[in-house]
Amino acid sequence: MRHFVSAACGFWLAAAAQVQAEPVVVVELYTSQGCVSCPPADEFVAMLAANPQVLPLALHDDYWDYIGWADKFAQGKFTDRQRAYAKAIGSRTIYTPQLIIGGTDRIEGFSPDETADRLRKHLKAVSPVRLTVTREGDKLVIRAEADPPLTEPVRVQLVRYRPAETVTIERGENAGKTITYTNIVTSWERLEDWSGREPLEVFAPYAGNEPGAVIVQQDGPAAILAAARID
Repeated sequence: MRHFVSAACGFWLAAAAQVQAEPVVVVELYTSQGCVSCPPADEFVAMLAANPQVLPLALHDDYWDYIGWADKFAQGKFTDRQRAYAKAIGSRTIYTPQLIIGGTDRIEGFSPDETADRLRKHLKAVSPVRLTVTREGDKLVIRAEADPPLTEPVRVQLVRYRPAETVTIERGENAGKTITYTNIVTSWERLEDWSGREPLEVFAPYAGNEPGAVIVQQDGPAAILAAARID
């Protein structure tokens, strides 16, 4: 299922040529190896990852494991995060695949054109938060300022992810398929809450070679105000 490449290719190529110092838009994909509708969205994440202004993160849910194939990347905490997003808008329903862009825009199913439209909006947005992250050996120095000051506290979060891994699925709805997954989230940690009224400086341990990101997000979970990659 590759027709999406021509549908959105112009947007991705143009955006990839822009300055990397511009804000990074976080795109969360809620997916599962046991979901027959997910492989096109999983493949799409690899395309998104080629754009330096977009940080796609694949969070594997565990609620399809009962069908006959246990997703090796699934964690209950990722399902809980997706449920929290639904609860924040008064919904009890969660989907795979589902994209959540910038913490606010939700796309159920696989819709590359709609995703491109929503991303354009987020790439043009101006955030009040300026975030910088420096790695010093096995620790991170995280600094942030808000102008104007924020009116409500926000979460400062640390995400780690695996760049890619190929899996052959032996049972369930995707039995017989070999799929390469991209930016597979392995941990999502809440470091602390920040008032957004005074400058922030946080030190966090950061061992190993897995890439990661620092994400500043309104409670809910809701809007992501800033994000920085750690390669």
